Amino acid sequence: MATKRTTTKRPTITAPAPAEPVPCQPCGGSGNVAITVRVGRKRRPVGQQDGLCLNCLGDGTDPDA
Repeated sequence: MATKRTTTKRPTITAPAPAEPVPCQPCGGSGNVAITVRVGRKRRPVGQQDGLCLNCLGDGTDPDA
């Protein structure tokens, strides 16, 4: 008669709860940053407009976290 194999039960690994997403530093989590609009030959600033955040690409969460 062959010897009986016994296996031990592996402990169940519970996944940690998903952490709160960290907001992007340059845009503050909004996904938009203010870009200065320049006009004229001397490139004087006249105002600002919203632009896409190039760090998070408009997602609002920090990509390095």
